[in-house]
Amino acid sequence: MKKTFTLILSLSASLFSVAQTQISNSDFELWENVGSSTEEPTFFNSNKTGSSIASAGSQTCFRDATPHGGSYCVRVESKSYIGTVINGSGTTGVINAPSFTKSEGYIGTINYSSSSDIRRMAFTDRPDSLVGWYKYTSGGTGETGKVTAILHTGDYNDPETPVNGNHPDLSANKIARALYFTPTATNGTWTRFSVPFVYVSASNPTYIMVNFTSSANQTTTIAGSKLWVDDLGLIYNMTTGVKENDKNNFKLYCSDKTVYIDFTGKSDNQSVLNIFDLTGKIIFTQSIEKNKMNTIQLPSSLNTGMYLYQVTGSETQKSGKIIVQ
Repeated sequence: MKKTFTLILSLSASLFSVAQTQISNSDFELWENVGSSTEEPTFFNSNKTGSSIASAGSQTCFRDATPHGGSYCVRVESKSYIGTVINGSGTTGVINAPSFTKSEGYIGTINYSSSSDIRRMAFTDRPDSLVGWYKYTSGGTGETGKVTAILHTGDYNDPETPVNGNHPDLSANKIARALYFTPTATNGTWTRFSVPFVYVSASNPTYIMVNFTSSANQTTTIAGSKLWVDDLGLIYNMTTGVKENDKNNFKLYCSDKTVYIDFTGKSDNQSVLNIFDLTGKIIFTQSIEKNKMNTIQLPSSLNTGMYLYQVTGSETQKSGKIIVQ
C-alpha cells in the first residue's frame, strides 16, 4: 500500500468537459495499522514509515475522533525525542531524514534509505484551488501549521532546494503549488481554508504531493504544536459547455437571493455548496446540514444574473446553474 498510489475519480460527471479528480481518502476516514505506532491514514505516510532515521523518532501522526465530518480526522503533533523536536507531519510521499541534522530533512517521492520505495499519487488535472478544514494548537511563539499540495511530473522533493547534498534539485518537475499557513494563534474551532494553485508551467502534471505539518518551521526547537486536518478538496475553474448534472436525488432551486436545498432523508453530513461566477471564481461557500430543508441566504450585495453552483460531499455530487434575481 505504500508504493505508487492511483487517485480515485470521485466525480465521474460534473460541470466540466473532463472529469475532476480529488485526493484519495481526503476525509481521513480510512486508516492502516490501527492501534500501532505506525497507524496512518490510507494513502498517507508519517515519519514512522519514513527513512531509517526518520522512522526512529516519536510517533507524530494520529487518528483523531473529533472530526469536522464523518468519524475521524488526522492530527499531527510536534514532539521531543532525545533532545530533538520531531515535526508532526503527514504526506502522500515519504518523510526523509538523511542525517540527524534537522535542516537536511525533507519530504520526497523516493525513500532516502531505499531507492526502490517510491510513493507517488497519480494525478493529471489542473485544479484551481485547494480547500479544507483545520484546527490548531500553537506550542509556542511563532509556531504555525502548514498544508500544501504540489502538482508535479516525475519525482519531487519538498523543500525543493538541496541542503548539504541531501537530495537532487527536482524543481523543474513542479507544475503548481497551493500553500496554506495557519495563523500563529491557537484555534480550537474547525475553520475552512482555501488557497489557489500557483502555476509555473503550462504542462499537465502526472502526480500530486500533499503535505501537512504542525510546525512549518523545519528547524523548530518548540514541541507541543498540534494540527488537525479534515475534508480536503480540490476546486476547478469553470469552462464552457456547462450543463446540469442531476444524478443525485435531491432538489436545489433559487428564489430571489435564497437557495433552497432539500436534504430531507440524506445522511451526508460533509456536503458543501459552492457558488461561482461565470469566470469560475468562488464567491460563496456554505455547509449543508443533513436530513433537512436547507435555506441558504446569498449575500445581499450579489448582482442579479446567472451563476454556477456545485454541491460536493462524501456521498453527493451535483452541479448546474442558478439565476439570481
